[in-house]
Amino acid sequence: MKHLRKNRKFGRLADYRKTFLWNLVNNLILKERIRTTKTRAKEIRKIVERAISRAKKDTVSNRRLLSKKLEPKAVVKLFKDIAPKYVSRNGGYTKVFKINTRKNDAAEMVLIEFVK
Repeated sequence: MKHLRKNRKFGRLADYRKTFLWNLVNNLILKERIRTTKTRAKEIRKIVERAISRAKKDTVSNRRLLSKKLEPKAVVKLFKDIAPKYVSRNGGYTKVFKINTRKNDAAEMVLIEFVK
């Protein structure tokens, strides 16, 4: 049974999976729109939503917690550009658009971007 299974494994060990997901989050923050598979987008959406919620309160502890996982450029952009847009919003900072499937393995591809 699949009770209490909260995340997808992507065929990777835990430390590689965490690094892989945070790299996707870095790219989303820096580029503000990325093209990826549906399952990856669903998984990084959780991480991005939590990061933006944390960045809405600009404190030293929040900066340090996010700078552990994110690149310095991504942290600066998150606190200066992205988080101030969503101060009055209580969640739902990203949206996912379906696009065509990938040719070689027919994976569902999506665009994930920030809500404007």
